[in-house]
Amino acid sequence: MYAVADLPDEVRAAAAHGGALTCAPRLRFAGLWLLAEQHGVHVAIPGRGRMFEHVGCVCVTHRADAPARGGMVPVVHALAHLRRCAGAEDFVVALESALRLGVLEEPGRAALRALVPKHAWALVDDARTDADSGLESLLRHRLNRLGISLQSQVSIPGVGRVDFVLGDRLILEVDGRDNHDGPSKRHRDLVRDSVAAAHGFDTLRFDYAMVVHDWPVVEAAILGKVERNLHLRRPYVG
Repeated sequence: MYAVADLPDEVRAAAAHGGALTCAPRLRFAGLWLLAEQHGVHVAIPGRGRMFEHVGCVCVTHRADAPARGGMVPVVHALAHLRRCAGAEDFVVALESALRLGVLEEPGRAALRALVPKHAWALVDDARTDADSGLESLLRHRLNRLGISLQSQVSIPGVGRVDFVLGDRLILEVDGRDNHDGPSKRHRDLVRDSVAAAHGFDTLRFDYAMVVHDWPVVEAAILGKVERNLHLRRPYVG
């Protein structure tokens, strides 16, 4: 087997194994937002193909008859492999990123649906195209599992667009890990939250570390509001 000299190391390693790069490493080349940092090489090997191993090999094999181009499988196949390899949350985050960036276009849903088992069809069907980050995808997915539905990307007069509105008056905002605006963004967020409060909204704001690493804190904060009906407007009694 031969490979051109300028192939990335992961693609070259997959080719040396007799397959093509897939799963999270392949999706990273497409620029998708990924929840987990999967390192190493994930190789798609045809069902009857032979896996060539090297000394100290820790590569992950995906037995799948997937087409390949440039040493990598198509994004739709890599997404299907990610669901099987990493689970539903990683899958939803990557899928919504692919839809948002146009890496996977709407007709690709049907192709992806055909590649995943029936119990995962709802994940494909419900994936949205408007998630600005994987944090939004993850938060919405986790709340949906709790039976909580959200309005996404809502425009509020005087405030602008917010990530989510729960019920009538609870705004949920998530701040990405790549936010480098520092104090200036903090000031803008405080102004937005104050204006929203003047319009009768309450705001809960979470950052990357909270959503990814301290989810129980996030969940408790949201459920605490919901259990006391603080996400709903109540008639004013003068």
